[in-house]
Amino acid sequence: MKICLRYLADPGFQKGIGEELGVEQSTVSRTVKYVVQKIIEQTANWIQFPASNQKNCGKANIGFPLQLVDCTHVEIEKPKNHGDEYINRKGKPTINVQATCDAREIFTSVEVSWPGSVHDSRIWKNSEIRQIMMRSTNTVLMGDDGYGIEPWLMTPFPNPNDNTKKRYNKIFKKERVIIERCFGQVKRRFPILKYVCRVKLENISNIIIACFVLHNIAKMLGDADFEEDEELEEENEDPPELRNFEDENIRIRGQEVRQNLAELIYNNDY
Repeated sequence: MKICLRYLADPGFQKGIGEELGVEQSTVSRTVKYVVQKIIEQTANWIQFPASNQKNCGKANIGFPLQLVDCTHVEIEKPKNHGDEYINRKGKPTINVQATCDAREIFTSVEVSWPGSVHDSRIWKNSEIRQIMMRSTNTVLMGDDGYGIEPWLMTPFPNPNDNTKKRYNKIFKKERVIIERCFGQVKRRFPILKYVCRVKLENISNIIIACFVLHNIAKMLGDADFEEDEELEEENEDPPELRNFEDENIRIRGQEVRQNLAELIYNNDY
């Protein structure tokens, strides 16, 4: 386990870790693969949606369970096959990772199968979490304005023009910080995600998921987050996706739910 944790806390140089710990590079490679697989087998115990504790109502204590959704990019070496599909809007090869978290800064889902060129909203529309939300839960899910408004996914009001909408957007901005902080924390804990992840493409997904599982374990055990050094994850500023008019009914219903939620927040002074 020590070898694996040391590897995840390093930008991915197995030879240097082997020299530091007095083992061969091949031993580091085999150990990391074995331990990561064991962690993956426990994923369902540590990453759960909806969260097992449904009392997490966010910083504003808005009275009902709250979840956040967003994406973050993990830089990789450009794959030889279909490499251009992994180039993100900043010109870097990445995996675009979608995750949800709750107010405890615990990840409740992670999706790692998409290359960096794919828009956040496309990942969302094809995600298992969206299917769960469509079947209805008592959870409020919040995403930034790169996502389209849906009855099960709240986004901020564009150009709010009254106090109700302005209050909603203020609360929304405060809550959105949670997932940005989560991404920052997991990348500081495991810098292999912060720098170039020098791992074979077929192994990268397991590495990412293992880091998210270990983040949750650390949070649940009360491990320090080094708040004094904390930097928020850089916001993933994908432009809004072009509207699909086949989804117009979903959009209208989402706007109605958002307006009702905004009035609830305003009237109850959350």
